[in-house]
Amino acid sequence: MAEIMVKRVLMVAYHYPPVQVSSGLQRTLAFSKYIREHGWAPIVLSANPRAYANVSTDQLQDIPSDIPVVSAFALDTSKHLSIGGRYLDALALPDRWSSWWLGGVWSGLRIIRKYKPKLIWSTYPIATAHLIGLTLHKLTGLPWVADFRDSMTEPTYPREGARRKVFLWIEKRTVHACSKAIFTTPGAVEMYRERYPDLPSDKWLLMPNGYNEEIFSEIENVDSLGATQSLVREDGPITLVHSGVIYPDERDPKPFFQAISELKKQHKINGKGLKVILRATGHDEQFRPILEDLNIQDIVNLETGIPYRDALKEMLLADGLIIFQAANCNHQVPAKVYEYFRARKPVLALTDAAGDTAKTLADAGLTDIAPLDDSELIKQTLLAFMTKLKSGSAAIASDEAVAKYSRQSAARLLAKWFDAILQSKVQ
Repeated sequence: MAEIMVKRVLMVAYHYPPVQVSSGLQRTLAFSKYIREHGWAPIVLSANPRAYANVSTDQLQDIPSDIPVVSAFALDTSKHLSIGGRYLDALALPDRWSSWWLGGVWSGLRIIRKYKPKLIWSTYPIATAHLIGLTLHKLTGLPWVADFRDSMTEPTYPREGARRKVFLWIEKRTVHACSKAIFTTPGAVEMYRERYPDLPSDKWLLMPNGYNEEIFSEIENVDSLGATQSLVREDGPITLVHSGVIYPDERDPKPFFQAISELKKQHKINGKGLKVILRATGHDEQFRPILEDLNIQDIVNLETGIPYRDALKEMLLADGLIIFQAANCNHQVPAKVYEYFRARKPVLALTDAAGDTAKTLADAGLTDIAPLDDSELIKQTLLAFMTKLKSGSAAIASDEAVAKYSRQSAARLLAKWFDAILQSKVQ
């Protein structure tokens, strides 16, 4: 392995073990691991764990021992620079980890002097990561690939004010300076082509999120899980799981809660027949009073975060999986969708039928979809979904869809793009 690693890439990523998040860190972790099979040796530049809201050692084992990982100086403004829980907004521009720019640039220059990478790659959704990538590119002249994943700005995001101005500035500087800009959905690619018509059309690249086959296979082999197993038994409730953060605006679950409440009042569902697990929402304190007011806490369960492998095992054992995605995120697809595909479980999607999430699900053969903001349609779709689960007729992702989104395949494509960038510089 070491003999063919002649090209090094500096990977700038805030989300990397030991941070504990849902599926956000899996993209960088998989790329750093599997790109090694295609002639590239990564050096990861991340943030000091003090800046993370939650840490866990459970995925440190997934980092190959020969990958250098540098945790640069970084603070979380809300934790380290606040007084009485309040802080100057200027200290959190473009985000609460703006101090990482100082540590990241300093550490990045030291990495570049020591390892002499051929290329820089940085990944959003932490805007400071692109700011670090931009600065290092300007200081060293190294080619730079910006992995946006999702759109950085939308007509309504960020809201008007200093943060929006800073985001727009970083976005514009990034797309003009980087060699390639990568997005996870066709809608985002097309939006940026239209937004920056003066830039070459081949600057914009599509690379969806995915799943890690190696970890799924490990879990299935250890636990002898089969595709038909579930958390429930014949006399137990249907169990539906949502794994990961539920943003109050972009993934507002209140219409879903209202639908559950109305169905319960109509005696169409109860806690003995349906169990909904919302795992690691990140906003339990906001959602818990709503569940209590609607008297549905016997059906909807707010559960704390668990190690990544345990979260995947829970997906594999559930009867069905849930997606929340608002219409204002139509250019995005939650990363967990692809893990849901690999789990080969039916999916109830609460999202806009015109968005990239619904299109991705439909292309995979999954059509149990209702608008996130329409409790009446959610009621109808949920009841129909439960009927399919009981009869065993609910659809799962097609084999073609599952094969398409392997992260190993994505790493191969990323390495190919890196090679092409270096080749174009030589020419």
